[in-house]
Amino acid sequence: MNKSPRRDTSRDSHRPVIALLLASILFAMPGCVDHFGTGGTGELVVPQPQLHEVDRADLNQYAAPPPQSQPATRPVVALPPPAVSLSIEECRASALANNLDLGVELFNPSIAHTQITQEEAAFEAVFNGSAIYALNRFPSAGGVPAFTQRNITPDANIAIPLETGGTLKLDAPFQSFQGTYVSQALNSYYTFAPNISLSQPLLRGFGFDVTAQAIRVAFYQYQQVQARTKLEVIRVLAETDRAYWRLYASRRQLAVRQQQLDLAVKQLDRAQRQARVGIIAAVDIVRAESGVADAEEQIITAENAVRQRERDLKRILNRPDLGMDMPVQILLRNDPNPVQMHLDAGRLANAALSQRMEMLDIELQIVTETANVRVARNQLLPLLAVQYTYGHNGYSNTVSQTFDQAWGRNYEGHTVGLTLEFPIGNEAAKSQLRQAMLRRLQQLATKEQRKQQICQEIFDTTDTLNTDWKHILAAHKRAVLAQRVMDVENHQFDIGLRTSTEVLDAQAKFADAESSEIAAVTDYQIAQVDIAVATGTVLGASHVHWEAAGKDAERGQ
Repeated sequence: MNKSPRRDTSRDSHRPVIALLLASILFAMPGCVDHFGTGGTGELVVPQPQLHEVDRADLNQYAAPPPQSQPATRPVVALPPPAVSLSIEECRASALANNLDLGVELFNPSIAHTQITQEEAAFEAVFNGSAIYALNRFPSAGGVPAFTQRNITPDANIAIPLETGGTLKLDAPFQSFQGTYVSQALNSYYTFAPNISLSQPLLRGFGFDVTAQAIRVAFYQYQQVQARTKLEVIRVLAETDRAYWRLYASRRQLAVRQQQLDLAVKQLDRAQRQARVGIIAAVDIVRAESGVADAEEQIITAENAVRQRERDLKRILNRPDLGMDMPVQILLRNDPNPVQMHLDAGRLANAALSQRMEMLDIELQIVTETANVRVARNQLLPLLAVQYTYGHNGYSNTVSQTFDQAWGRNYEGHTVGLTLEFPIGNEAAKSQLRQAMLRRLQQLATKEQRKQQICQEIFDTTDTLNTDWKHILAAHKRAVLAQRVMDVENHQFDIGLRTSTEVLDAQAKFADAESSEIAAVTDYQIAQVDIAVATGTVLGASHVHWEAAGKDAERGQ
């Protein structure tokens, strides 16, 4: 009776694994992700019309509803809009706490600090573990029948980077070998070889000065980001002061225009009275009415300027109770106190060069490039590295005996090696060194350029301050004289020697003179803000201290 051939079931057991591998390869082949870009893999897909089509604006759809009329029997009482009184110190505090531009910038130091911790992680120990199973079948050859080998190779090691540039590695490789041979003298064996190895460069890449370069650069960049953030704090505070005084100026300008309207209305009443008694011609009434209309137009423009300046300050302060869409007025508690200042531009320039964050930023960039030059010089050296490995070996046909041999220190092993590498010509390293040196020279030139810019800014702002003081004196004198002229013209009109046109012209000149004085006082106050910014400081007696946002995230919490 013939026996049926035996089927190799072990071979069939691996077929599902092979099929799974083939399916994975086919899925990863190009052409299998045609649905990408349609949202099939979870990506955000913006509709094409939104990206490529420009819609026509129909402003009528945004029209506000008409105001509701009140019943005739109910008296209409115009309530004044709500108001908030603020000092300039309160505005600065609100800007520091709530300004959105500053809120965005305050995250940058925390983000930059994460780069330091990321680079420091290069010195963290790394654990590696692996396990390999191998099954190999070999055909018969030379009279030797087919045989099978099975290997199991687990391994665990820890690599410890050293500050000197080397690597210390603790390894414990284990191997299990089983085979089916013609002779069954040795069907299986085990090896275990725990070892410790050291690889250390001696020239290129040696020393903490080279290995810590990435951390050093990240730290310099972190300080640069802090300097730029401080510069942004100064900018926001200065913009707060400017917005405060510009709102002050626009409100004073509105008051001047309202005064001009009152004078124009009084002139109209006088013209009507003079015309009734026959002192002036009736046409002067029309001229006076034209003056009232001109003053009303000036008030409309001034009111719009107040709303815009008020909105600027609200945006900077970003307080919940001062939304830009809220009809809340900001009343200013501080008035400018123009006092002539005699400043030494040379001393201001010296202070600016030592206090400006732009100079500190360049200094940090220079030391960064200097460190890059040192590392580039190190890269010119040959790569000479020494390797040393010390370990114990165990080899037996049983696991316990193999481990006993390894830990018994009877079968030690030592390996020493030396590696030398030196590119012929070494042009890449030479080019990197030249590039690093040129960048350092570029930063030094930038430093001198920035010095000139800062000195020019100091001298310009000092001249502006002195000029604005002269404008205050001239504008005040002009306003006093314009008021005298207006009083004379009013008297001449009362006796019939002047027309309403001449009186209104004198009133307009007086209003313009007052506006010029207000503008000069405001410009003088803003010029002091500009000088403080030019020296890297802010106005005010309070000490400003800022903190980076996202501190908890920076600490990994």
